[in-house]
Amino acid sequence: MTEQHHRRNFLQNVATCCAGAALPLAATRMTAAQESTASIDSSKFKFSLAAYSYRSLLKKKDAKDSSDAKLQLSDFIDDCARMQLEGTELTSYYFPNPVTPAYLRTLKRQCFRLGLDVSGTAVGNDFGHPPGAARDQQISALKQWIEYAEILGAPVIRVFAGHVKPNVAPETAHKLMVSGLEECCDYAGQHGVHLALENHGGPTSTAAGLLALVEDVQSPWFGVNLDTGNFHTEDIYGDLAKVAEHAVNVQVKVVISGPDKVKRPADFARIAKILRDVGYRGYVVLEYEEAGDPREVCPAFVEKLRQAFA
Repeated sequence: MTEQHHRRNFLQNVATCCAGAALPLAATRMTAAQESTASIDSSKFKFSLAAYSYRSLLKKKDAKDSSDAKLQLSDFIDDCARMQLEGTELTSYYFPNPVTPAYLRTLKRQCFRLGLDVSGTAVGNDFGHPPGAARDQQISALKQWIEYAEILGAPVIRVFAGHVKPNVAPETAHKLMVSGLEECCDYAGQHGVHLALENHGGPTSTAAGLLALVEDVQSPWFGVNLDTGNFHTEDIYGDLAKVAEHAVNVQVKVVISGPDKVKRPADFARIAKILRDVGYRGYVVLEYEEAGDPREVCPAFVEKLRQAFA
């Protein structure tokens, strides 16, 4: 068990024994994320599918016109229902431009009538930009999607930290990313939406890099989107275990690859154990990125996930 885990357990015990006492600011996000499950010692898994899995079918040649896509998001939602999933993850990339509240409510209604949660959505943001128009646009776009997520009833948005820009020191980039995430988390909290930072290359390509941001972003509306295929390290499962306690959403890929870039089948049972060990309660989202027609292969992988997590 890590030193960080001991520290977090200690702070939880203090909170229990000293009800009403003010906790240090550094503990705010941690306790808010875990206090509701402090007395629950078992994990719980629900299953969803990321629309990114259907990217070859949903991708549009013209972002302003969705008519040339092979499928629409409504078709993807229908497929999620056919797979008997509990949820559907609606990636922002495949929404029509412009997005309208009426369209969002149509999707929300469809999901409800099919017995599906909108388990989350996902955006492609970059908070590595220094102050200026580019950074303002990135923050504004995420705040807009926070409003969309609220309409959809999506409790979480998968976000990125961003990239270190040329001529920007890594320490400065880190502060820019932290401040951008905190500003948007504050806005997200006003709309009842969590932001989940993914381990997605750059500063978050390692467990240590991801945890550096997790430790510095102070918000009860912040957590980790644990992507099981995005650590390309010597000890992939060990690194997943290091950050799993911070997960508020999990995306599972069907392969992993280390520094040698050789793809190997993901060990779903081992991933399940990692999540059980930290008492994870939430969605496990299949994000399929390999060859083949996703409509044909995803149902089988959904079943494999259910069996491994049973």
